[in-house]
Formats: sequence, C-alpha cells, structure tokens
Amino acid sequence: MATIPSGVDQENGAAVRSVTRPMTVPDFRAAKSRGVPLALLTAYDYPTALLLDAAGVDGLLVGDSLGMVIQGHETALGVTLDEVIYHTRCVARGVQHALLVADMPFMSFQVSAEQALANAGRLVKEGGAHAIKLEGGVRSADKIRAVVSAHIPVMGHIGLTPQSIRSFGGFRVQRDEPRLLEDALATEQAGAFALVVECVPASLAEKITAAVKIPTIGIGAGAGCDGQILVAHDFLGIYQDLRPRFVKQYAALGAEIRRAAEAFCQDVRAGKFPGSEHQFE
Repeated sequence: MATIPSGVDQENGAAVRSVTRPMTVPDFRAAKSRGVPLALLTAYDYPTALLLDAAGVDGLLVGDSLGMVIQGHETALGVTLDEVIYHTRCVARGVQHALLVADMPFMSFQVSAEQALANAGRLVKEGGAHAIKLEGGVRSADKIRAVVSAHIPVMGHIGLTPQSIRSFGGFRVQRDEPRLLEDALATEQAGAFALVVECVPASLAEKITAAVKIPTIGIGAGAGCDGQILVAHDFLGIYQDLRPRFVKQYAALGAEIRRAAEAFCQDVRAGKFPGSEHQFE
C-alpha cells in the first residue's frame, strides 16, 4: 500500500508510515534514506493478492517460486514466461496499492540484452507488472541496463539465486563476500531500483546494504536489510515440502485446510451435508 513516512511509533520507537496512495518505484528508493522498512510477499492468484494488498504490503512479487509452491516441482527451473505472465495478470486484478513485481524465469533473459528487454516488456504489457525482477549481478548488468533504458523498473537479485542451484549444488547459503559485494554494486550501477539478497550471512547482508544506495530486500539475510520478503505459502504454513530456516510461519493454514476438508468428508458421508438450509425448495 502507498506508504509515506509519518514519524515514529511512540510505543516501540519503530518508523511508521501513513497509507495514502499506491506504492511506486520512487517510494521504494526513498524508503531506504527515510529508514522505513519495506514489507513484501509473493502472490500467484487474485484472491491472495486481494487479501495481501488490503493488509498493506508494500510490494507483491509473482515469483518463479510458483514452480514449487503452485506446480509442485522440486525447483523453479521449469517455469515459463507465459506462466509468469498468466499469474501476474491474475495478481494484477487484486492489486490496488502494492508495487507489483514479476519474476523473469529461467532462460527468459540469459541469452541477450535484447531478449531480456523483449520479455520484460511482455511482463509489463501483457501481465500488468509495475516492475520486473531478474537474477544475477555482474553477469546480468547488461540485461538490467537494457531493460531500464526502456523505462521498465528492475529489481535485482543476488546471493542464492534459485535459477543457479545446479551450479551451486543446491539451496546453499552464499558466503563469497567479494563476489556478492561486486554483484550488488554492479546491479545498482546498471540502474536497478532495489535488490533482493537471498540466503546470505546477516553480517555480510549488512555490508551489502551499507554499500548500495538502493534498498535491499532480505530473504534469509538477517535483519540488517532495508526490507524483507517471504513466499506466501511458506509464511502461511501451506507449503510443507521445503521449510527453510529463515521462514517464520504466521499461520498454520495447511493444517486448517486439511481439518476443514476432513470435516466436509465426514459430513457428506454421514448425510449431514447438505442440510435443508443449503437446498432450494
């Protein structure tokens, strides 16, 4: 939701915002200098987007994580650009205030800067995204620069980049400080407005945050980043196949959904549903 800093919470001393208008890329940039943390979540469908947007999140990411939490794959490598466009269209219908960012999936930008620009344009034009996110620092700088030159905002992503897990040997914490600092600076210099930092030691994430002027969005990178993002199905307790250490579950909807389904089955089999109140006379 549009978030303009309006002072300090008198009870806990935290910076707070007054919600007044849709969140924009300049708002993201300004949040860092104003000391106002950014809160982002993923979304893949209309009803979820509607609820999370109404809750006041600053940004919604249609992540290629949909390959795992929606499609049931072990990785996100099989997600296609058309699939991200479809899910972005669904989410866009539920967004009134959050900045809507769409992921560029594996092999939708790696071939060339021209490919990156063309596919980023599709995410904005066909999907309704406000900005796009792509992985990689130094190796992706030319792609970021090309997309930004067309006035399409880009969010970078360094650290554990899920599209690189084959070369990383799996989902592993990234600790190469010189490389990560170089990637962060290259992403900023190429024109990105924000930077996701994933699965990096907290002390290193703090150094990255201090080294760049754009806001860092942490996921498994400690409290020193300028904002935080979680996958919706993780923080809601729906996705059970992988439970990263850095996830805090704010609800246990998976168990509640199963309980509701079991109650439905019992009622049907016992002849308790539908009742007279559920029928047309």
